[in-house]
Amino acid sequence: MAAVDSFQFLYKEIARSCSFYYETLALVGALYTASKVVILLRNVCSLVGVHFLPRIFPKKKKLIHRFGDWAVVYDGAAPVALAYAEELARQGVSIIFITVDPDAVRDMTASLPQVYGVETVVVLADFSLDQSALKLVQEVIRGKDIGFLVNCVEEAVTLPQNLIEVNEEALMRAVNKTTVVMTLMTRLVLPGMLQRSRGAVVNISTGACCKPLLGRVVLSASMGYLDHFSQALHLEYSSKGIFIQSLVPFQIASTRGKLKESSFVPKPQVYAQHAISTLGVSHRTTGYWPHTLQFGLIRCIPDWMWVFGSRLINS
Repeated sequence: MAAVDSFQFLYKEIARSCSFYYETLALVGALYTASKVVILLRNVCSLVGVHFLPRIFPKKKKLIHRFGDWAVVYDGAAPVALAYAEELARQGVSIIFITVDPDAVRDMTASLPQVYGVETVVVLADFSLDQSALKLVQEVIRGKDIGFLVNCVEEAVTLPQNLIEVNEEALMRAVNKTTVVMTLMTRLVLPGMLQRSRGAVVNISTGACCKPLLGRVVLSASMGYLDHFSQALHLEYSSKGIFIQSLVPFQIASTRGKLKESSFVPKPQVYAQHAISTLGVSHRTTGYWPHTLQFGLIRCIPDWMWVFGSRLINS
């Protein structure tokens, strides 16, 4: 009889322990699910607030009144930069194109004054030769109400290459264009913006900054620099009336890359229309809501799976 009582007692204790274990496990699962639901709702609210509400309910105060009369656009020959410049001109902002290719901006500089009644200036500056180009830009912007600086890097469409396969001249040109020049351009316009306590710096890089890319060492590293540079600038100057934005788009259709247009590969004009609506709203965004979905998906991919996929694609 005593043995039976002991067995029943032991059975009840085990049942009580198992019940506590399952209740604890259920509570942990419920908390985990609730946290994921909260994160999902937060991301959805952020997506709507950044990409949809500004387009549905645009601010009454035009960009020219919020930031300034002139915009400096570098590299002005990139299709995305041209499209972004046109969107600024649509709101009455005059444009200064900084480029080494005058033919690429000739049609735009001729059409913007006729269509939107703004002024356009083209500065032929090759920063790969020497830094005297900065003095040329400084002379052009002197006395102008520079409200915008748009730094644009267009992702080169090339085959994957290991670092040692890239020749030194191309390496120096790429690093100089994407890091040194954009940093110096920002330093050039900031004093005037700080004096007026208004202005916007928009750095357009690529989604290559979100994860390292095999065969794209220089590209992913320089895009990461530009993205972190923008975030650091925001911390440093947002309290002084300067709006700093990092745009990290994914693929954009253009004649250079010969990419076909789709919902996830917009034309430069479509991308610019979406991206400019986020100016003054978000300090770091893809600028285009389908790209934001892509960005979120890529961030969920484990590193080992990302590396495996990159190696598979490159091979």
